[in-house]
Amino acid sequence: MDRDISARLRRARMYHETDNAGLVCARCGISVPTLRKWLRRYSDAGEEGLRSQSRRPHTSPNRKLSEADRATILRLRGERKGARRIQSDLRLNEQRELSLATIHKILCEASVKPLVRYRRPETPKRYSRPVPGDRVQMDTMKVARGVYQYTAIDDCSRFRVLAVYSRRNAQKRCFSLTASSGKCRFLFSAIRPIEAVSSSQRPYSDGSCSERTGLLR
Repeated sequence: MDRDISARLRRARMYHETDNAGLVCARCGISVPTLRKWLRRYSDAGEEGLRSQSRRPHTSPNRKLSEADRATILRLRGERKGARRIQSDLRLNEQRELSLATIHKILCEASVKPLVRYRRPETPKRYSRPVPGDRVQMDTMKVARGVYQYTAIDDCSRFRVLAVYSRRNAQKRCFSLTASSGKCRFLFSAIRPIEAVSSSQRPYSDGSCSERTGLLR
């Protein structure tokens, strides 16, 4: 038996033996209203009535939520809206300002399951062309001082041609395209657009550069 329950039971038996509330309170060090409270519970429910009960108040004058607010929150959650969306809807439509903690508390009390958003797997889109030589990408990279690497990649076969020059400008880019077309004529013979990528300067227009190298006919 719990120590508190045994102490209350001993006070109740002492009162029934002496029938003197003042004597029992003086010996046990409690007030008369406290003794009467436990005597009343003991007479109503026996030893089970001597157990400590929750001291949580049943009503609170500073309570923010009403039953209408609770129903509105649960209705909005039924529309698959999260706590932040519910807060925004209450602010805009109901003119009610509630914190996220309060809304989460209501959802937890209602045992609402968390929202699960299923994401469909996205099919990757390959950056490629169906015909070899249909499109070529060029990129430049500085390797060291006075050393620049030019790379041309075919978007169909992924065939790659590299060249190294001492400067990085549009003229060297055209030279690189000329060298690439000479090394893999079977790929570059049908080139249509040419995409040039540079981090520092913009070369000739794609059409003029292709006409200079003879890649567009």
